[in-house]
Amino acid sequence: MVSELNVHYLPKKGEDLKVTTFSVVSVNSLAIVIFCRGKCGLSECLIRYIMSMAAADLTVLIFHVVFQRINAMYLSISFLFLTPVCKVTFVAYFVAVDCSVWYTVAFTFDRCIAICSQNIHSKYCSKKTSAVVITTIFVASCLRSIPFYYMFEPAVTIDNVPWFCKPTADYLTSPLWKAFEWIDSTITPLLPIILILLFNAVTVRYIFIANRIRTALRGTSETVRDPELQNRRKSMILLFSISANFVLLWMVYVMHSVMYPVINFFYRDKYSSSHIHIFQQVGFMLQLLSCCTNTCIYGLTQRKFRAELKTGFQYILTLNGRLWERQ
Repeated sequence: MVSELNVHYLPKKGEDLKVTTFSVVSVNSLAIVIFCRGKCGLSECLIRYIMSMAAADLTVLIFHVVFQRINAMYLSISFLFLTPVCKVTFVAYFVAVDCSVWYTVAFTFDRCIAICSQNIHSKYCSKKTSAVVITTIFVASCLRSIPFYYMFEPAVTIDNVPWFCKPTADYLTSPLWKAFEWIDSTITPLLPIILILLFNAVTVRYIFIANRIRTALRGTSETVRDPELQNRRKSMILLFSISANFVLLWMVYVMHSVMYPVINFFYRDKYSSSHIHIFQQVGFMLQLLSCCTNTCIYGLTQRKFRAELKTGFQYILTLNGRLWERQ
């Protein structure tokens, strides 16, 4: 984490980072717009969870990739390098990552309740409950990220103006910070991964049992389609696609956080070819990648989402065509 957060030492890469980031930001924004229309055939509470995940992922990309990496490599917007602004940017990134992770857990738990517990389904899976859960996660993430603000100090001071951010000496040596890092790695994302796997296991077990009982009671043949079974199957595909995507892309980061405490690896003075350094950077890369894959999952698993996306492109092309004809 230390090398990842030290923007003063970020290397310069090719132009593909800007193009890729712009595409990812556009795709996430497009997903939010489509779900805001409410025409994807999903419940309102489910749409809120999905929109919250998309908004958190978009915030991660803006604050970390755009404001930190791309700015350090290409834009050089000076005020973003000021230490107070830099520290706020880092904290906002931590809050966004935290929200992205726990919104995924909340989404998984909501689907688990909706499928496995019909008794409290109507009470829990509602607009009001989803709003409370989303707000609670956001506030808790903000409070939990406050210590990160004090983790940095100016890298250099010019004319009494502090510039850039680097970890403080206490962060690198204090046992309290080391304990905080271990707790932070457990809360995000080790504990969420365990909860997601647990909720999915409960959901799978319930669906298999319910499908077996329903098929036996209806006595339908395999050639006759059961609408209820089809709906469950679509819900399972969406749920497990998002969950599996999250778990797989975060696994390398989790392994590094658990096996190699960040406090022991300050990579500024190490070669980039170090195996531990490469392992760490791959984990960060996959973590950021998880912020831009959910929209692709929606497109692959949701027919109505694809229809809305097609309608949007048709509208844009038709509008451009009309403008072209007028010219």
